[in-house]
Amino acid sequence: MNDGSSLGTLLILLLPLLFIVYMAMSARRRQRAMDDFQSSLVVGEEVVTTSGIYGRLTSVGDTTAELEIARGTTIRVDKRAIGVRTADLPGHGQAGTGPTDQA
Repeated sequence: MNDGSSLGTLLILLLPLLFIVYMAMSARRRQRAMDDFQSSLVVGEEVVTTSGIYGRLTSVGDTTAELEIARGTTIRVDKRAIGVRTADLPGHGQAGTGPTDQA
């Protein structure tokens, strides 16, 4: 009976530990993917910020980027605020359909 109770205790202690390790690995993988995305940004790409602002990259620095959100209107944002390329969004992958292409 001692073998069964020790196995049960081991499982109770081991399962939360495995869950914590899995969560840490998953967070590290997401962070690495976001770092790769941010380092691959180039001038001219159309992107969407995490707050939903669409624009075209006019300048990309180490920590900041400038977005043209309308003709003649440029804003500076932290690179971490850029969430996705518009080409990666469903239905937005065609050239000439971005917000800065409209009159």
